[in-house]
Amino acid sequence: MRITHVESYRIFSPAANPPFSWRKGLLGGPPDAEVAVLRIGTDAGVEGVAMLPRPGAGVIVEDLVERLLRDQLVGQDPLQRELHWHRIWELDRIEELPLPVLGLVDIALWDLAGRLAGQPVWQVLGGYREKIGAYASTATFASVEEYLDIATQCLDLGYQAFKVHAWGDARKDAELAARLRAHVGDDLPLMYDGSAGFDLPDSIYLGRALADAGFLWYEEPMREFNVTAYGHLARAVDIPLLVAETSDGAHMNTADFIAAGAATFGVRVGTQMRGGITGCMRTAHLADAFRLRAEVHGPEITSRHLCMAVPNTTYFESLITSTTVTKKPEVDLDGFVHAPAEPGIALPAGLDYPPALRPYVEDAA
Repeated sequence: MRITHVESYRIFSPAANPPFSWRKGLLGGPPDAEVAVLRIGTDAGVEGVAMLPRPGAGVIVEDLVERLLRDQLVGQDPLQRELHWHRIWELDRIEELPLPVLGLVDIALWDLAGRLAGQPVWQVLGGYREKIGAYASTATFASVEEYLDIATQCLDLGYQAFKVHAWGDARKDAELAARLRAHVGDDLPLMYDGSAGFDLPDSIYLGRALADAGFLWYEEPMREFNVTAYGHLARAVDIPLLVAETSDGAHMNTADFIAAGAATFGVRVGTQMRGGITGCMRTAHLADAFRLRAEVHGPEITSRHLCMAVPNTTYFESLITSTTVTKKPEVDLDGFVHAPAEPGIALPAGLDYPPALRPYVEDAA
């Protein structure tokens, strides 16, 4: 079997409705944008697809296909995923590809492999579970009272844990942590994501407050450029750290966080930041060797597959962006997300796909 065609598609993705915010200094919910779909086909008739749901991705992926990827892939064996994964990293040495692009070919080839096998990708990866608990992961809201109300709504919908993205103000965020713990009681797992909003002194201050409030993990308080700073933080606070979400280098960079003693809870895996499915599995296995967690990032369909295949992950991340919380179709009333059943990975529903891509959409008959 050989790759015969590599195509890119620009897909319109509407802005978040209602709009939502992250901490001060970060852009809010995505605007109207062109996202990208990559499609790889073979002489055996089996194809694989992958989406890059980032604003501006349409033009980026189209350029890479026309200028680079088609020449690299056509005529090659699509089942040699390891070869193609390494080849993309070789191309990155000169191209300096955007981090989310590094895994796009890999995801499409895993999708192709699943369709060829007639199995969902989590089963092709080996499979570990058929359902997992979901945690509510908030956007940034205006007041403590809004967070408390949203937490109540999420508990009523069955969510098994609750994570806050707050304001990026160490004192205000510490107050929120204490009040949130008092509001939900001692038993609900709580997590905090700093979205890289702090320097080391403020990270230490907030980390001690989160430990006092009994939070489960403390995620990305600083930019992940300086592993030494994270080592200092780990030694200064009692709350376990979840690290290496956005840093370049997949498992290679993650290894430095672990060696520095900075990953005291675990590390992040996500297909857009860790080089696709292959990079995520490498990272998860690395973490497992050190008896650490590998928590899957994001609510995408690829994340559902990873959650079913990675033994050392704890929850599925379900994004909450509105003050009125409604039930997500993938989360049942007991707070579980179930394994996908269709072959491959599938594209997310809800976008206006061209006819060539409609058979690959999640809710297609």
